[in-house]
Amino acid sequence: MEKNILGTNVVVQVALVVNNIEKTSQDFADFLGVDKPSWILTGEYEQTKAEYKGKPSTARAKLAFFNIGQNLSLELIEPDNEPSVWRDDLNKYGEGFHHIAFTVKGMKEKIEICGRNGMALMQKGEYTGGRYAYIDAKDTLKVMLELLEND
Repeated sequence: MEKNILGTNVVVQVALVVNNIEKTSQDFADFLGVDKPSWILTGEYEQTKAEYKGKPSTARAKLAFFNIGQNLSLELIEPDNEPSVWRDDLNKYGEGFHHIAFTVKGMKEKIEICGRNGMALMQKGEYTGGRYAYIDAKDTLKVMLELLEND
């Protein structure tokens, strides 16, 4: 495997998939002693240009974020029933850990490098101010990676 594939070693996010974002975000808020964050709904295809396994995807999800460190957030994801990396994991493994995320520069290049190293692109899309990509690194690193690139 190549070294320093992403150009960073700083995890910026840990994410869980959940069935009920309202309940789980309240449980985490109580546990952490903070206010429950409002959830947001990911954009529609026209905005996100999302692709799942190389094909256009209309999948959407509710997201809630907790700041749990100086530069670390906990993301809760409640997917809809459309095919996506979120729905796949929730169906296959149940609620719980989904991915760790890194902020990168040069998304396209990072996806290509990951691919050369046996880590396949599973889903990608855009959000206001940037783009994301989910990389299946479960065989080598035992985890799903999310790459985030902000404009």
